[in-house]
Amino acid sequence: MERVLPIEIRNFLPHRAPMLMVDLITAIDDQSVETTFVVTEKCIFVENGYFSESGLIENAAQTCSAIVAQNYFVEGAEPVQLVGFIGAIKELSIKELPLVNQTLISKAKLISKMDTEDFVLCLIACTIFAGEKVLLETEM
Repeated sequence: MERVLPIEIRNFLPHRAPMLMVDLITAIDDQSVETTFVVTEKCIFVENGYFSESGLIENAAQTCSAIVAQNYFVEGAEPVQLVGFIGAIKELSIKELPLVNQTLISKAKLISKMDTEDFVLCLIACTIFAGEKVLLETEM
């Protein structure tokens, strides 16, 4: 499937404001995805001018889910009711919290995937950056 970038994440995920923590997909294929998100003062995960740990984890989760969800959301197709959740966080390292108005670049890569008729189970690594600075590293 050929895609024109950037892609609105809302075409791949059911999340909507105030829980949408990704703005655009800037790169995507079957094994990886890159997204952007601008932290605004109105964001529900902003505390004292910083994007919280919970916000970073939610941004990583939504970024990771786009790898799997891309196969379910095709332009013009009937909507599919999906239920997705983080089954576990295997590793998590938060090095720094971003400030309001910073742009986050989140890069995720599929480590493993089990696909059955009823569900898909994946392990995905994600790193979130603000500029060149690593803010978060996780496997979920």
